Amino acid sequence: MKRAYNFGAGPSALPTSVLEIAGKELLSFKDSGISIMEASHRSKLYDDVHQNAIKLVRKLYNLPDDFDVLFLQGGASLQFAMVPMNLYMGGKAEYANSGAWSKKAIKEAEIQGINFEVVASSSESGFDEIPEVKFSDDCDFCHITSNNTIYGTQYKSYPKTKSPLVIDASSDIFSREVDWDRVDLMYAGAQKNAGPSGLTIVIIRKNLLDRVKESVPTMLRYKTQADANSLYNTPPTFGIYLLNLILEWIDEKGGIAKVDEENQRKAKLLYDAIDNSNGFYTGHAQKDSRSLMNVSFNIKDKDSELEAKLLAEADKAGMIGLKGHRSIGGLRASIYNAVPYEAVEALVNLMHDFAKRNS
Repeated sequence: MKRAYNFGAGPSALPTSVLEIAGKELLSFKDSGISIMEASHRSKLYDDVHQNAIKLVRKLYNLPDDFDVLFLQGGASLQFAMVPMNLYMGGKAEYANSGAWSKKAIKEAEIQGINFEVVASSSESGFDEIPEVKFSDDCDFCHITSNNTIYGTQYKSYPKTKSPLVIDASSDIFSREVDWDRVDLMYAGAQKNAGPSGLTIVIIRKNLLDRVKESVPTMLRYKTQADANSLYNTPPTFGIYLLNLILEWIDEKGGIAKVDEENQRKAKLLYDAIDNSNGFYTGHAQKDSRSLMNVSFNIKDKDSELEAKLLAEADKAGMIGLKGHRSIGGLRASIYNAVPYEAVEALVNLMHDFAKRNS
């Protein structure tokens, strides 16, 4: 079977070798006679997968011992609410607004009625850059979105702050190494770089766990799941199984540093095609804010007819998921970890040929 080149923003491409393993093991995992989806989350059969996934997160990220790894549900959208529920202590929270998902996190802070401030924003420029941000030294927590899928922008490094830094890393988790001295809580929906939808990964500094108030519902406390090793209730077992396979795949490739090298090669190839097109293609993000994960761009003069024509040709050639987000239109290629270099080559070749025929 010929596989499509999937440039979708999420749920997105998974490594083909991982899907092949999952397919082979679907009916009988480890010759048990049952699928991992049928195994009790209290069984040794599943527990080995669960513990290995945590072990690999720690290994690949070189994670310090003072962090817990949690496997939750509800996506990053639930984390927008859980972060203030668990970390706000009556002082002030600070947010940087770099796009749609930052705004949703800010909205949840507003709903809860906490004292918060948006201290940096790139909204006036159409979110085409990462805003310069200086967080206060004494806020309860500060929040950024590390990569912005819609606009194709990404923090090149995390801001230094004395206050606990919270990062929504949903679209670039496991894509590059992390300086954990700068991070106190990182969360991500799995469906872009870490597995299927339905699993949420939270990496939290242990000294934050006891902040939570007794008024917070039990299931919405990080401490509840940390104390139970993410087994307080039935976890998303199949999602964790696939996460484990993906982490093994990253490990076999040489770790996150090697994955980052490949991601930079892919991004350079695509951005070079845009920059060297004599204006036929234009990128949305400013160059110093460009994402390695999501490349948002337009055809000259934002020609919607030409963009539709290119999308139709791409689809015919087996390249899917290239339509830009409805809020900004245009085109978008999401080139996450599992998108192979040859997929980006195929796209670039099509873009070159299309530009020649339509200039």
